[in-house]
Amino acid sequence: MSFVRTVTPLLGLAAFSAAMLSSAVETQAAEVRLAAELGHAVIDAKTKDKIYLRLSLKALGQRERDRRTPINVALVIDRSGSMQGERLAAAKKGVEAALERLGPDDIVSLVAYNHEVDVLLRAGRLGAKRDDAERAIGRLTATGTTALYAGVKEGGEQVQSHRSDMQVNRVVLLSDGLANVGPSSTREVAALGQTLAGKGISVSTIGLGLEYNDELMQRLAAVSDGNHVFVERPSDLAEIFDREFGDALSIAARDITITIECKAGFRPTRVLGRDAEIAGSRVTVNLAQLQADNERYVVVELEPSVPYKGGRAEEVARVDVAYLNLDGGSRDAVAASVKARFTDDAKEAEGSINKAVMSQVTEQIATENSERAMELRNQGDVAAARQVLIDNASYLSRNKNMFGSGNAPAPSASISTLDKLEERSREAAASLEEGDWERTRRAMRHDQHKSKVQQAY
Repeated sequence: MSFVRTVTPLLGLAAFSAAMLSSAVETQAAEVRLAAELGHAVIDAKTKDKIYLRLSLKALGQRERDRRTPINVALVIDRSGSMQGERLAAAKKGVEAALERLGPDDIVSLVAYNHEVDVLLRAGRLGAKRDDAERAIGRLTATGTTALYAGVKEGGEQVQSHRSDMQVNRVVLLSDGLANVGPSSTREVAALGQTLAGKGISVSTIGLGLEYNDELMQRLAAVSDGNHVFVERPSDLAEIFDREFGDALSIAARDITITIECKAGFRPTRVLGRDAEIAGSRVTVNLAQLQADNERYVVVELEPSVPYKGGRAEEVARVDVAYLNLDGGSRDAVAASVKARFTDDAKEAEGSINKAVMSQVTEQIATENSERAMELRNQGDVAAARQVLIDNASYLSRNKNMFGSGNAPAPSASISTLDKLEERSREAAASLEEGDWERTRRAMRHDQHKSKVQQAY
């Protein structure tokens, strides 16, 4: 049985000129550019196929901005017994590399935990504390068990003590083991992440090795709109810390609220890959932050039911985006309205496909398929999981070829993403047996998170 979903039966025929049928609307306010586009600019009135609305947000490039945003970060380091030796030594080097990227006015705190929590460096400006931070890192030793919840909670409190709307407020968690002291379920830890997110604090999680709880770590990051990374080799930690801080230092806007008001005849059914609130015709999505040079997008699935009206354009949705501009300190907004035309000519509808949009729809549906395969494998059904992954790779291959060629092809970066996902799906299908599964599952979860939130690294 195949669990791979098809995007639409309209994807196989030659396209008309995208310039003639484009549904794209693009607007810009201060730091943020909003593009709202449909997967099809012309909708076949005789079918009941779902259509897709993609909203793309992009901030000004780093070189175009007046300054970088200051950061307020708590580094929360697991120092339980499993971190002894190479892992702790690599973690120390990673933290030192991260601190090198920060300036004297950035706020830093260091928290270490095993069965207890130690604040090695209380939150304060790094300029006066750099030597103290280096000495604190050098004194770290590994022993005991893992009070992960308490460590993250303390990290959040350190950030909260110096929290400002005009900073990036972030907790960065490194762990190599299972939470086994205090609250330890995914539900409990995710609730902590949601609480921190409500205070404007995101949590990025770095899972080291093959023993940590990947579901818990990924969910903690997801609910707070943070990053999640699987690091198999301790020697890679310095690079990961460097890239995590590079991501944090490039934030241009935060506290982003996207409101989509769908017009009569276009019912929102779900948002692909993201948590969202759907209340009747209104969809609300919250993003914690937007990095310079990094596109983040939201895909909404719609069910059209507008009757055919002789080819007249219909308004599909209005999109409003409100955000905090970290360069100017103001609450800014940008809006767009999207229209589509109905037709009774199936070929005209087929020819109006927006390949750029549909390549990203494909990425999100492929990610859902990957999650379904993981669920089956966790239930012990290796054969079914493998078939889903094989079918998923074929689905990615077909759409990659379709959207990467012909008139108005999708951007090369989008096609490259589909190509990598296809390769990863085939690799995972071949690596589901007991000896491989721990590594495969963590790699799959990292890829799923990266695709759903468009993680920059």
